[in-house]
Amino acid sequence: TQEALKYMRTQGSGRIINISSGSWLGNLGQANYAAAKAGVVGLTKTAARESAQKGITCNVICPGFIETDMTVKLKEVNEGKAWDSMMERIPMGYAGQPSDVGNMVAFLASDEAAYITSEVINVGGGMIV
Repeated sequence: TQEALKYMRTQGSGRIINISSGSWLGNLGQANYAAAKAGVVGLTKTAARESAQKGITCNVICPGFIETDMTVKLKEVNEGKAWDSMMERIPMGYAGQPSDVGNMVAFLASDEAAYITSEVINVGGGMIV
């Protein structure tokens, strides 16, 4: 972020889009992970305040449960009970796709998002409240 901001400040525009996790709000048994993800949120919000007058936006995306090569392995745990348990926690009832996160990145990088800065945006089907 620091290195990118050097160039963006010189050109007078830019987009910082960081990826954190809904776990930044706290997660049982994962204090270290939650602290690291909360740090990403704090960094992004500080960078947003420091860079807004230079035409730079800084936002953070917090993906929820996204179907990836890693998470689909939960379908094999306890006859799929681990997967089913995750699906029950998502109000929309299904796992997100990597493209759901990618679409938000593309939007935040676009001119249409020029007035959006210092935001934490959850992409999690309602799982992150």
